[in-house]
Amino acid sequence: MLAFSNDVDILRCEAVLFSDLYFAWQVLCEGTGGAVSGTTFTASGADFVSAGVGAGGVIYLRTEDGTIDSTYEIVSVDSATELTISILRSDDSESVVWVGQATDVSYRVSTFSPQANEVLFELTQYFGIRPGNPDSEYEVSDILDTDVLRRVSVCGVLAKVYATLSKGADDDSYGQKSLHYQRLFEKARERCRLSLDINGDGVAERTNIGGSIRLVRD
Repeated sequence: MLAFSNDVDILRCEAVLFSDLYFAWQVLCEGTGGAVSGTTFTASGADFVSAGVGAGGVIYLRTEDGTIDSTYEIVSVDSATELTISILRSDDSESVVWVGQATDVSYRVSTFSPQANEVLFELTQYFGIRPGNPDSEYEVSDILDTDVLRRVSVCGVLAKVYATLSKGADDDSYGQKSLHYQRLFEKARERCRLSLDINGDGVAERTNIGGSIRLVRD
């Protein structure tokens, strides 16, 4: 399912979720013996393609001597054993940033895409489009600019992740973070205006306003 945000979007807000607080059951692949050369990461025993690794993902790399110990963007999957990676950029359009040179690198690729997919379903249900509203004439592909939902999705994902980490305890630090991101999610959702184009001519026939949940003709 298409999501409105990816793991790099989460990395920009909460890098610790990919280094220390990752979900073990959402690790796509991990191993040792990798090598970093500039912006290229290779691991001879890996199969990144079969593992479902993709652009917009996040990889955690570590060497025993601590020369490399951080999380990085996955810019592209170049083969089953090779990735193009980058130090975190402020924008996806920027040039990839040199990581370093190292061998015998441990790696782990984890993801929060299940939570992002949940948030997509909740948002489409809220805005009255498919798949959240299966009876709607509109669907995700009819949204002219899904970037308006990126920040909303990130907040929703973080609210879910920290809720899981809190194990239902609203008064601990994780629970408080979950409540914080849930409030941000609700406020950001209300500010959204979805321009919907059902006939593919690039002109919106409808605008769905998050604060009022109604359709108005442009």
